[in-house]
Amino acid sequence: MADPRSPVSSAKLHHIGVACRAIDGARRAWELALGAPCGPIIEVPEEGVRIAFIRAGEPKVELLEPTGPESPIAKFLDSRGEGVHHLAFSVADIDLALAELRAAGVRLIDERPRERGGNRRIAFLHPKGMAGVLTELVQYATAEAEREGY
Repeated sequence: MADPRSPVSSAKLHHIGVACRAIDGARRAWELALGAPCGPIIEVPEEGVRIAFIRAGEPKVELLEPTGPESPIAKFLDSRGEGVHHLAFSVADIDLALAELRAAGVRLIDERPRERGGNRRIAFLHPKGMAGVLTELVQYATAEAEREGY
């Protein structure tokens, strides 16, 4: 049983990442299905992706579009097609969460968190250590940053 004081045990589902060939094409169906507008499209050059969130309660839906043929999302689309790409969980302390997971033998993609726009830090866990599911951990600088940010 997990320690209830653990940063991992306090994680909550933050968003579901959905790979799509074009955000503009996918967003219409998601907006209709969820009854909520898609947020702004944000380019993340270091990951070769454009993203947009749809906030219809929790968890959010993150649409992911590749910006080039070599991006991880393009490779995912080539091998698996459009669909669920990852699950993301919000954690209180991403550094402690990664240390705890590493100590437990969970395979990590990111040994250290990646900085995202000054308001959040992320890290990915390898699907081979998570029953085939790419898993993202997210930590926001503040509760307000989480409410306002992507």
